[in-house]
Amino acid sequence: MEMRITKEPAGCWRVLTLSLLWMHLSLSQGHLNQDTMETDVFEPASAFSDLEFGALNTYMGPGNNDTRSNKELPIILWWSASLFPHFPGQTERIDCPRASCLVTKNRKVQLYKRTKSIIFYGTDFRAYEAPLPRLPHQTWALFHEESPMNNYLLSHSPGIRLFNYTATFRRESDYPLSLQWLPSLDYLTGPAVSLQEKNRWRRDGLAPVLYMQSHCDVPSDRDRYVQELMKYIQIDSYGKCLNNKKFPSQRLEDTSTATMEDDEFMSFVSRYKFHLALENGICSDYMTEKLWRPMYQGAVPVYRGSPSVLDWMPNNHSIVLIDDFPSPKDLADFLLSLDRNDVEYLRYLKYKQPGGITNHFLVDSMERREWGVNDMSKPNYLNGFECLVCDRENERQVAERAHKRAPLSVPLPEPRIATNSHMGCPLPTPGYGKVEDLTENDSWMQMWPQDYWQSLDQAEGLEAMILHNETDPGKLWDYIHDMMMKRGRRH
Repeated sequence: MEMRITKEPAGCWRVLTLSLLWMHLSLSQGHLNQDTMETDVFEPASAFSDLEFGALNTYMGPGNNDTRSNKELPIILWWSASLFPHFPGQTERIDCPRASCLVTKNRKVQLYKRTKSIIFYGTDFRAYEAPLPRLPHQTWALFHEESPMNNYLLSHSPGIRLFNYTATFRRESDYPLSLQWLPSLDYLTGPAVSLQEKNRWRRDGLAPVLYMQSHCDVPSDRDRYVQELMKYIQIDSYGKCLNNKKFPSQRLEDTSTATMEDDEFMSFVSRYKFHLALENGICSDYMTEKLWRPMYQGAVPVYRGSPSVLDWMPNNHSIVLIDDFPSPKDLADFLLSLDRNDVEYLRYLKYKQPGGITNHFLVDSMERREWGVNDMSKPNYLNGFECLVCDRENERQVAERAHKRAPLSVPLPEPRIATNSHMGCPLPTPGYGKVEDLTENDSWMQMWPQDYWQSLDQAEGLEAMILHNETDPGKLWDYIHDMMMKRGRRH
C-alpha cells in the first residue's frame, strides 16, 4: 500500500454523503422503526433465561424512580468484554440518574431487539471485526481514554462518526476524560524535595534534566527531539530509549518491584529539577502521568503533547513548553538559565503554595467531574459512561414512542453523531526536523504516517460496508481494494 504524507481532496473516496449514511441508520424510515421489527433476524430467542432475569445483581448508582422489571429494560452490550465494569457475572441491572438498563458482555444479545447500544473500547475496535450488519435500532458508543496511537481510525471523520456517544480524553466528547491522570487538586500541592537538596544533587553530578522512557518508536517521535537536545544540555536518560545512565540500585532497575508509584522510585526521580514530559502522541487534551507526576513531585515538566495543555495548568507559569522554543539549543539555553537562577526556578513551583492554583477552569472542571480517581465515594468512569449511555437510550426510546403516537406533531429525534472534535488527532510529524529531510528507510517514517493513512482506508471501508448492509466484516479488504481501484481510475 502506498505511503501518503498528504491526502488530496480529490483522492478521498466518497460514494454516499454523511446524511445518506445516517438516513440508512436513522429510525426516521418507517420500515426500520423498532416497534415494527418483528422478523426473526431482529428478534432471536432471548439470551437471558427467566432465571437470569430474576437473579441479576444491581449496580446501585445514583438511583431513580424506574419501577420496570428487568424484562422491560433496554439492554446495553459491552462489546469489549475486558472492560465490563461489573464482577462477578456477565449481566447486571444498573440504576442510573434518570432510568435503568441491563448491561451485559454476552454477545449473544447482539441481534436482540431490546439491545439498544453497543459500547466499544477504542483500543480494541477494529474495522475487520466490527459487529455487522449494523442494526438501525442500535447506537454505538466509544470509550477511549488511551493514546491516539492505539487506533488512528478514530482520528478520521469516517471512523469517529460511526459512534453516537463518546468518552475520550477530548473535552468535547460526551463524557470527557481529560483529567483522568489527576486524582485531585491536593495531588498537585503536596510537598516536594527542597530546592536546596536538588541543588546539592546537582553539585554531586546529577544532570539538570531527567528523561525516562522505555516505549520507543512512537508517533510523537520524541526520542529524535531528545537526542538533539542532548547535544546542548546534560540529560540523565533511564529506560530503554536513549539510555545513558544506570539506576543506583538493582531494585530500581527491576520494574517488577520499582513501579512508577513506588516510594523509593519516586524519591529517586524527584531529585531532578526538570523532567522531560513528552507524550507518545500529539492531540488536544491528551495529557498523561508524564505531565502530572513531575508536578506532584515538585519538578518542572518540559512538555510536548496536548496543544491545549495551558488550559489545564494550575496557573500560567507551571511548565516549560518545548514548542515555545525555535530549536533544541534555545530550549537548552533556557533550562540552563533556570538551573542557575533559584528565584526564577521557584516561580514554576508557586502553585504548590497556598492560593497558588489560580486557574478557575481547572478548579471548576475538577469540581464538576462526576467520577473519581482512587475515590470510592464516586463512581469510576466506566460505570459513569455506561450510565450516560443508559439514560440517553431511555430518553431516545421515550422520544421514539412519542413520535409513533403523534408522527405529525412530534418529530423523530435526530441521531447523535460524534465529530472530529470528539477524538480527531493530527497526522504524526517528526519530533525534530522536517519530514522531507527523512530518509526512505527511516523507521518512524515507515511506520506512523502509513498507519495514519491506512487507518483512514479502514474507516472508509467500514463505512462502505455499513452502507451496503454487509454482514461479513472479513470483506473489509475487498472494499478497500475496490476503493483504491476507483481512485486509480480517477487519476
